[in-house]
This record gives sequence, C-alpha cells and structure tokens, in this order.
Amino acid sequence: MIKKEELIAYMEKGSYKPMAAQELINSLGIDDIQGFLRLLNTLEKDGRIVFTRKHRYGLPERMGLVIGRLHGNRKGFGFVIPNDPVCRDIHISLDNMNGAMHNDRVMVRLNHSRKAHPEGEVIRVLERANNQVVGTFEKSKNFGFVVPDDTRIYHDVFIPLGEEEEAGNFDKVVVEITRWPQKHRSPEGRVVEVLGRSGMPGVDILSIIRKFNLPLEFPKKVLKVVDVIPQEVTEGDLEGRRDLRSLKTVTIDGADAKDLDDAISIDLLANGNYALWVHIADVSYYVREDGVLDREAYKRANSVYLVDRVVPMLPSGLSNGICSLNAGVDRLAVSVMMEVDGQGNVVRHDVCQSVINVDERMTYDNVRKLLQEDVPELWERYSDLGNEFKWMQELCDILKKKRSRRGSMDFDFPEGKAILDQEGTPTDIVRVDRSIAENIIEEFMILTNETIAE
Repeated sequence: MIKKEELIAYMEKGSYKPMAAQELINSLGIDDIQGFLRLLNTLEKDGRIVFTRKHRYGLPERMGLVIGRLHGNRKGFGFVIPNDPVCRDIHISLDNMNGAMHNDRVMVRLNHSRKAHPEGEVIRVLERANNQVVGTFEKSKNFGFVVPDDTRIYHDVFIPLGEEEEAGNFDKVVVEITRWPQKHRSPEGRVVEVLGRSGMPGVDILSIIRKFNLPLEFPKKVLKVVDVIPQEVTEGDLEGRRDLRSLKTVTIDGADAKDLDDAISIDLLANGNYALWVHIADVSYYVREDGVLDREAYKRANSVYLVDRVVPMLPSGLSNGICSLNAGVDRLAVSVMMEVDGQGNVVRHDVCQSVINVDERMTYDNVRKLLQEDVPELWERYSDLGNEFKWMQELCDILKKKRSRRGSMDFDFPEGKAILDQEGTPTDIVRVDRSIAENIIEEFMILTNETIAE
C-alpha cells in the first residue's frame, strides 16, 4: 500500500497533471483500491490534496490555493497565516469569510488584485476550532444569543428557544455550536453550562478555564497511579545516586508556592572559586516515559497559573508531594555542580542523580530583607546560612556583570499582582519588583542551562 508521503511526492513531480482516482490507481499499480480511496479521502480532508470540480486530485499550491490558520478580527475580517512560512499573510474580508471563524484551519483561494497585500477567499473550512464558545447570554422573548468573550469571534451565537438551559440574562455560559455560520447567517448553538452571573467573584476565572478548555480534574486512572507512589524516599530509591544530604541546601520561591522544583547549595572553595550546586526535582523517576502520567502531562503541556489557583500539569500528590523539594525531608533530584571563578567562568562541572535534604524553605521576601534591608531578626533566624547567602549575592553580581558585558538584554519590567479576599473578590493590585532574591535564582538557572547546553 502506498504511503501518504509517497503519494504527495508523486504529485509534486513537475510532470504531474491532476488525475482521477482510477487514473491514479492505474498509474501507481494500486492493488488495495478501497484502502487507496480512503487515503485520498483522508488527504483531502486534511487539505493536503484537492478534489476538483472535474473529479481530479491535485496539490493545492499548484492550483493557487493556500492552507493556513485564520486569525479573526472584532470587525469581521481576518488574516490567514499560511502553513508555509515563506508565504505572506492573506487578508480575508468579511464577505469572503464564508462561515469561517477565528482559529479555524482553512483553505483559501487567492484573489488576483493589484493591492500590495495578498487577499483571498475562504473556500473550505478544514478543521473547526470553536466547538464550544464562552460568552455572555442575552435573552429576548422568543430566542437568546451569546456574545463571545473572545472578540476575535465576530458572530454572536443564536440560541433557539428551549436551548438556553437555565441561563438568565447576562449569565456567563458555555455554548456548544450546533450549526456553523454561513455567509449571511450567524452560528446556532445550545447552552451546555451556566458559569454564573457575569461580574460575580470567581466567574471570570472559571470563564478563562472553560475558554481554554483547561482540565481541572485528573482522570481516575492517573490518580490511581499516583496513589500507589510512596510519599517518602526509600532506601531502594537511593541506588546509584550521589548522597548530597550533607550540603546546606535552600529553596527560594514565592510565599504561596507549593511545588518547589529547584534548590540551591553553595560553598567557597580554598582557591577562591565558588562551588554552586543547582538541584532540580527528579520527576522522571516517578513519571515513566510513555506511561499514564507521562501521557497526561504531555497532553496538558504545562501548569497554568491563574490569579486564584493553579491548574497543574501533574497531580498534587506528585507536584506538591514527593516531587516537591520540601524542607526537612529526603528528595530525589538531578544535581549540577559548577565551579565558577571570579570572572563568572565555569571551570569545572558535574551532573549526577542525587538525594538531597533541604535545610530551609526561603521566600523571595525574606531573602530580599536579608540581603537588601539587612534585617537583624532574619540574620539571627538564618545564622547558620549567613555565609551561604552572602556568597550567593557575590556570585549573582559576578554572573550578572558577565552577562552585561556579553550584551545581554534585561527585561526588568514592573509586574502587578492581584490581591483577592476570601470570596475571590479583587481588593488591590500591588506592584511586584524584582529584587536580589529573584536575581539570584535567575542568574543561577541561566548558568545551569548554559552549562548543560555546552
């Protein structure tokens, strides 16, 4: 049976002219006719080949057609970003959208015009991106409609009478599209979830979660795997690992952080160089490649930090438990040791699987108060680590100056943090400035990444 890429390569030949299915079967000597017809159908649905009005198959680029992703605009027009990065974006007017919506994968026919920017018309939607839409429900006597939160979705969604669930006027809802838009008709849908009254505490965050389809719950099969993972490091886990529990080790994170995935150790050597250890939680020891946890993490891609919660990539039993470098308990890590001289050069390094035991869980605020404000009470509290914090500051300054000499750019922009009350209502927005504490972690992580890359 011929493969997809082999068929595409055949059509890419300069001598190829669009052929009917039977002509292709004869030309290629196909035995499995039904399988070949299914292959043609799949490639056509994917937009990799085109079935013409004359019932022939060819490549879209040979017919003046472009495949790409549509980016909508609140005014109704859009731009198609072609799959081919060499091609310029294509302007699509409102009249030429032909039922396509923001983020749909589409096929476009280029219009021949003298305008400087390419223009075109959507002739086929290959893949819909908005099966569900989050927005505000507005009700009239005989019908309702939903105004999408995403302004790049131009059309309001028409809700027939009886399809509004229990939504009231100005409720935030999730609507499922049941009929796609056409040239002069809005899409239709039905309300599948009422999130709450627009403007009420927590509803805006829930709207964001639904808009981006963020999974709040983990599948039962994932939780079952986590349930059998021990929450303490055992003797069997230490085999082949370097024991670094005697090192003075700290984590430095925000006060509300729960998943502590990196830690620092530092010492001043007899030759005047610094021995810097950066420890990263060894998640791969518990998340086996292509296992249930690995596939779930791959699907989620990353943890999402919202103003009032975290949507984690891994269940809390891992991210906040055995894989979090909590103080006072043994944890498995991958450790990088770097000997750094007074000019910021790494003269020697080593990488190993390790077991560590964090001495202190530090916050950015406390480290800042130690090193910038010189608060006596904190120096007394962390007297056992006084030298280590001073060495961290010295090495941070050395590394930062070296990066500056190399021409690095410093994106030190002010950040804001929303303060919520217990009901989730914003009460204040405070400015968050980057201090020596954040700089220490930033410089040490950059150095670690550079060392591993080299």
